[in-house]
Amino acid sequence: MPYIYLYGMISPSLVHILDDHFAFPHPNEYAEIKQTVPSIGGEAVNSAVILSKLGVKTKLDGNWLNPAKANQVFDLLKPFDIDISRLTIKENYGTDEVVIADRTTRTIFGNYAAFHSGVKQWNTPQEEDIEHAALVALDPFLRDESLLAAELCVKHKVPYVTLDCKFDSYLAQHAAALVISHELRDQAYANANMAEIFEQYLSHCRGLVIFTFGSDEMWYGRSGQKIKKIKPYNINPIDTTGAGDSFRGAIAYGLFKSWSDEQTLEFASAVAACVCLTFPHTFNAPGLEGVLSFMKANKRG
Repeated sequence: MPYIYLYGMISPSLVHILDDHFAFPHPNEYAEIKQTVPSIGGEAVNSAVILSKLGVKTKLDGNWLNPAKANQVFDLLKPFDIDISRLTIKENYGTDEVVIADRTTRTIFGNYAAFHSGVKQWNTPQEEDIEHAALVALDPFLRDESLLAAELCVKHKVPYVTLDCKFDSYLAQHAAALVISHELRDQAYANANMAEIFEQYLSHCRGLVIFTFGSDEMWYGRSGQKIKKIKPYNINPIDTTGAGDSFRGAIAYGLFKSWSDEQTLEFASAVAACVCLTFPHTFNAPGLEGVLSFMKANKRG
C-alpha cells in the first residue's frame, strides 16, 4: 500500500488553552486557563496525524523520545494509521514543550535551543523507508540527517515536501513543494524585500514555493511564474497550534493525489482552518469528509 514517509520533529506537549476572555498576558499580568490536555507537537508528527485523518498510510521517524514521555506519544498516536516502528526511546534525550494558546496566538516553552545546539538526538533515516515511499514530508531541522533524507529522495526519485529552508539550500532547491513561514523569513531575511526574496526562491527551486503570512494572503508559484495569491479562510480560531504543520501535511496530500497547485492550496487552507477550529489541534480535526463539508459550506469563487 502506498505510504508517505515523515521524518522530523516529534515532541511530547502539554497544551493550556486560555479562557476566551483572556489573551496571553504581559509580564506581571494574569490570564485564566480554560482547559489543559496532553498532546504532541512537532512538524512531522502533526503532518502524520492529519494525513492519517485524510486516509493516507504514513510512516514516522525522527528525534528520540525520553522514556518519561514516550508512552504519552504512543498512546496519543494509537488511533491513527501511523507506522511508529522506527521511533526510538533513549534516556536523557528528546524534546518536551508546554504550549499556551489563546484564540489567535500560541506561545511555546521547551528545550529546543539545547536540543538543536547539542549532540545528535535523532535517528538516521533508513534508505529503504524513503525508496519505497510514494512521497516524503521532510523537516529540515535534523542537520546532516535531514540533508541525507533529501539526497535519498533525489536518488530514488521520490518527491518531498519541506519547510523553512533558505532558497540556496539543497533541501529547498530539490523539493517538490516548499512552505516558508514568517519565522524563517524574519530570521534569515530580516528587512529584505519579500517580493524579491520570493523571486529568489522561484529562480533557485524546482518545485512549488509557498509563503505563508498567518491570517493574511499566501503567495505561491513556480519557476517562471508570477506570484499568485490566495486568502486563508476567514474563521474565529479556537486553537492555532498545529495549523502550519497540518497545512504542510495537506500540501503533501495534494501532491500525493496529483492535484493542481490551486486545488492543493485551497484544500490545504481548508485543512488548516479546520485544525484551528478544534482542540487540541490536529487530534480532533475532521477527516476528509469533514474538510470537504467545510469547503462546501464556505465555498469561495
